Amino acid sequence: MATVSKNTAKRPRSILPGFGLSLGFTVTYLGLVVLIPLTMVFVKTSGLGFAGIWKAVSTDRVLAAFRLTFGLSALAGAINCVCGFLVAWVLVRYRFPGRRFLDAVVDLPFAMPTAVAGIALTALYAPNGWFGQYLTPLGIKVAFAPLGILLALTFIGLPFVVRTIQPVLEDLEPAQEEAAASLGATRGQTFWRVVFPPLIPALITGSTLSFARAIGEYGSVVFIAGNMPGKTEIVPLLIITKLEQYDFAGATALAALMLVISFLLLLITNSLQRWSSRRHSK
Repeated sequence: MATVSKNTAKRPRSILPGFGLSLGFTVTYLGLVVLIPLTMVFVKTSGLGFAGIWKAVSTDRVLAAFRLTFGLSALAGAINCVCGFLVAWVLVRYRFPGRRFLDAVVDLPFAMPTAVAGIALTALYAPNGWFGQYLTPLGIKVAFAPLGILLALTFIGLPFVVRTIQPVLEDLEPAQEEAAASLGATRGQTFWRVVFPPLIPALITGSTLSFARAIGEYGSVVFIAGNMPGKTEIVPLLIITKLEQYDFAGATALAALMLVISFLLLLITNSLQRWSSRRHSK
């Protein structure tokens, strides 16, 4: 009896029933929707062998597409980290007419089809567009150039940063800022030493989500990029192009490489986020 009681104490029963059923459904659902499709990518790619995979992913066209995709995605994530923080700060800390409208506008990239965003951006920044007709004489080319891709990736990634930081800002206690001010801290010292440290994990998370979203973006980029091989061709478009050319092996090789790189980047970023959370919780 003592042994049974001891084991029971170690394993308290959950108040909510159905753990086994819900766990089985979760594993099955994730297996069918996520794991099996991703596994098939690697199965298809393995048929090429190492030499075939290297040949498929090491051409100048593929390398240029990877540099463009990951470089602009990282830059878009960095821009959204700063601009998204400022937007979240204004929406949380200030009250002004039209605040709720601006708060709803932030979610537009979530709600609208990405192809619509691409068409709208192209119409605005094309050489004969509303903004492009004034930028082109200045030598600033947005549409059909890397700058246009960066604009599209920043557009679709902004909500991830704003919506990640917003709840953290709302949960910050004003009493801590008031205490810092009463002890003689300046506004800058209060921000950097009291307000900003708890926001670092949220900033890392939001920027990572923005970066990951940008890597796989297709709809909003394909219209404004111009899709010139070696110059404005992104990896998702190159994968589609290979599929249209019935080069299924080459397409799966690129897809598998994208999966591996994205997973490693997310793993590193999540590790940094956990380290930052532990550091600032002490």
